[in-house]
Amino acid sequence: MLIHPLLITLLIFLCSFGHVPLIHANPEPGVWSQGAPAPSERTEIAAAALDGKIYVVGGFNRPSLGSILDFAISRNVEVYDPAANSWSVSTPMPEGRHHTGIAALDGFLYVIGGFAKSGLTVWHAVNTVYQYNPATQTWSERAPMPTARGALGVTVYQGRIYAIGGYDGTQNTGATEIYDPATDSWSIAAPLSAPRDHLAIAAANSKIYAIGGRSNLKYRQNTSVVEAYDPATNQWQFKANLPTARSGIGAGVIDGHIYVLGGESGEGTFDNNEKYLPDEDRWMIMAPMPTARHGLGVAVADGRLYAIGGGTSPGASFSQLNEIFSY
Repeated sequence: MLIHPLLITLLIFLCSFGHVPLIHANPEPGVWSQGAPAPSERTEIAAAALDGKIYVVGGFNRPSLGSILDFAISRNVEVYDPAANSWSVSTPMPEGRHHTGIAALDGFLYVIGGFAKSGLTVWHAVNTVYQYNPATQTWSERAPMPTARGALGVTVYQGRIYAIGGYDGTQNTGATEIYDPATDSWSIAAPLSAPRDHLAIAAANSKIYAIGGRSNLKYRQNTSVVEAYDPATNQWQFKANLPTARSGIGAGVIDGHIYVLGGESGEGTFDNNEKYLPDEDRWMIMAPMPTARHGLGVAVADGRLYAIGGGTSPGASFSQLNEIFSY
């Protein structure tokens, strides 16, 4: 069958601007295994690896009589040791947070923004920055983020922490704000071209990638948009779209490649595991998670990807899952 030359031209044009994902089959999609389950059932958590261990913080606990006053917003800090395949419990956060950002840098853990309880709402956007010292298992408060927001994405690049996107309590924000722990101060960079929340943020190939997400907390309005931020030029550029539009996702980087896991939509939760190759601006389909879920915590330790907690159905659902991906 002949393809009209105009159609070929259109496809080339769209691919060049990142609107059509370049997807390749993968004969070796990787394998999943099960780790020890987390101590508590939670969703909308944050996770980061620090000194070989994985810290899982905040989110929503499964509601119980003991959590009614806090609307089940969690202060929990649970620590997974991959070498021992075991969990421990550490000092709770000063206040409960859900849909928060998290980063590990220079031996400390940083929990940034998120939503908190205020009156009868659990969707009060905050700008707090909490620093956790694993040596003393203590928390301290640092300089607040310029823009209060939750459901944002956070990553580390060249000794600084980037907080990107999210929902400010009224609407999506494209804010890109950079925290320097050495001076305990924030600076402002170019905003996202496509503001969104529940997105994934990852640093790879000397750039910072903003992947997927949704509009104004509505998981029926998911996007597949991918943008790359170049710190050298302070500019964003569109890249090849995420193959599956989704939000409530997690991401991790192994060998310079970005893995994007899970998510939710109005039709259900996702088990998708899609890998982005920054050098080639293309996506590969990897082995799906054993359990579809959203609001999970994703972290990388010793070259393996850990997918922890999260909800197995859209909205308020909870798990203790700890699934491990190797490639």
